[in-house]
Amino acid sequence: MLLVTGATGHVGRALVGELNRRGAAFRALVRTARPDLPAEQQLGDLDRPLDLRGVEKLFLLVPGTGLTHTTNAVAAARAAGVRRIAYLSSYAVLGDPVPAMGRWHHEREQLILGSGIPATFLRPTGFMTNTADWLPTIRAGGYVLDPIGPGRAAPVDPADIAAVAAAVLLEDGHEPSYTVTGPEALTLSEQVAILGASIGRTLEVRPVETPEDAVRFRYPDGAPPELAAAIIEGLQLMRADTVGLRTDVVRRVAGREPRTYAQWCAANADLLDRKLSTG
Repeated sequence: MLLVTGATGHVGRALVGELNRRGAAFRALVRTARPDLPAEQQLGDLDRPLDLRGVEKLFLLVPGTGLTHTTNAVAAARAAGVRRIAYLSSYAVLGDPVPAMGRWHHEREQLILGSGIPATFLRPTGFMTNTADWLPTIRAGGYVLDPIGPGRAAPVDPADIAAVAAAVLLEDGHEPSYTVTGPEALTLSEQVAILGASIGRTLEVRPVETPEDAVRFRYPDGAPPELAAAIIEGLQLMRADTVGLRTDVVRRVAGREPRTYAQWCAANADLLDRKLSTG
């Protein structure tokens, strides 16, 4: 039996769909019953000790920046004899030195490694679904703020991350970690042009003068100092990366071509347009 945490998020929902398509026996961990989630459900909360009896493999996705959720999940996994953990980490752990955003994931990875349970760490780049963060300024004035300028990144479709996760959970012989990326390294301006073409709107890109301005826009009432510092550090690193990390993991592990950003935008154009229209 597999157990999926974070099953109502972008990657988790896609993983539920992938496991259903593959006929896998699994449950989804939820705080309250979710009639809209097509999966057998187990009530539980990562904030508290868990009962994972009968679970053989665990997909672990935890929110926030602390270790409490991971600690609880790992303790329950050890007690239940879980045989493998697939943990959704971040490509930020690959930095040298590791930036703050990566350190939080690195600490969780180390906690899992220390448990002795075989694990595979999935380290994706930014999600294509983060496009939704641009909708407020597009709705208000037809523009997107750009804090990274010449920086390039290869955003990945959460469905492709889920396909890799499903392979890790259902097949043997997988590597200790996979860096999961999209197929193209794009600037933010290039992404905005692709999005505009998909939804039939001319969108303006406005540069952000400083990373601090980007934090103030995202958190108008102020962000916790530790989070603000981590965001600023991350934006500075993204601006400096004018190449963009890409891998062949989706093709090699999931056995399919990763979705391009243009394909993702085309598939989600109607939904994005409705959100822009309704607010």
